[in-house]
Amino acid sequence: MRVTEKGQVTIPKEIRDRLNIGPGSEVDFVADDKGARLIVVAGGKSAEPDDFEAWLKSRSGIFDTGGMTADEYMEWLRGPRDDLGSD
Repeated sequence: MRVTEKGQVTIPKEIRDRLNIGPGSEVDFVADDKGARLIVVAGGKSAEPDDFEAWLKSRSGIFDTGGMTADEYMEWLRGPRDDLGSD
């Protein structure tokens, strides 16, 4: 992909289809030690299932923290806490 002068990139169709990204979808780029990851924040291509069980199943899976523990990931996400003493 090539970045335009405005900082825009085109997400390839294969990736858009696989991640169900369509008009109105919200995505984010998250930097880590391996580069950057595309995160789908909110999809705009498909409607939510009417059945709660189907909706819940569509949201389940494994979240890759890149080998970080939950505490390490939360600190990376939020930044270091300044309300804790250095004890």
